[in-house]
Amino acid sequence: MQTAALIVLALIVLVAVFAPWIAPHDPNGLDLSAALGGASGDHPLGTDESGRDVLSRLIYGARTGLLGPLVVVVVSTALGAAVGVAAAWCGGWVDALLSRAMDLVFALPGLLLAIVLVAVFGPGLTAPTVAMSIAYVPYVGRLVRNVAVQEATRPYVQSYRVQGWSGWTICLRHLVPNIAPLVLAQSAMNFGYALMDLAALSFLGFGVQPPGADWGAMINNGANALLQGAAMPALAPGAAIVVAVVAFGVVGEGVADRVAKREA
Repeated sequence: MQTAALIVLALIVLVAVFAPWIAPHDPNGLDLSAALGGASGDHPLGTDESGRDVLSRLIYGARTGLLGPLVVVVVSTALGAAVGVAAAWCGGWVDALLSRAMDLVFALPGLLLAIVLVAVFGPGLTAPTVAMSIAYVPYVGRLVRNVAVQEATRPYVQSYRVQGWSGWTICLRHLVPNIAPLVLAQSAMNFGYALMDLAALSFLGFGVQPPGADWGAMINNGANALLQGAAMPALAPGAAIVVAVVAFGVVGEGVADRVAKREA
């Protein structure tokens, strides 16, 4: 199952990278005479309400579909890991302060924060991505903090202390690498969650703006097509989101299972 998920993710990444060479048509090319056309040799997935090729827009949508979540995961994992490790390793008032800060951010809904930033800076990919990056920090920070606290009590840490190693050297050279696989597993699952959140914001009109190709925006545009009997403009991007999220979830769970077996 995990191998199949990795293959699916690899294909999605390849499609996103080579979109200009794979897409059969201009994703923003209008042809009102072909609006809501069914599947054909020229348009394998049909066309949307503006006559744009659904397959081409689906392929280009993979770029924004992956770029936003990638930024969210990289930023939130870096910040969350730093906060979690600092809280666990320093302990005392530092731990209490950072833990309360993470609780405060955790209590703020990510979608609400995104809407506020969109209201201030305008719609697009940047504001929702920044909001989700902030909102996901506590998820990583809490996990890292709890795991790091347990890891810090292991005998090897005390052994290095007895040998005269400094605390932060032990932390960075030994503790952090040992918890990295679990953080990687959480990051893979967070990628899928971030993809859904950003797609939802685009669906609501806060994310990627027309005529940009984005899976969430494509579902929104395809809603009217459903009423006219054309399901593919909304069904294709919806299926792409489901497949990508499930694949990332399977990969994340697979990594987590391997970590659990290693520690057993």
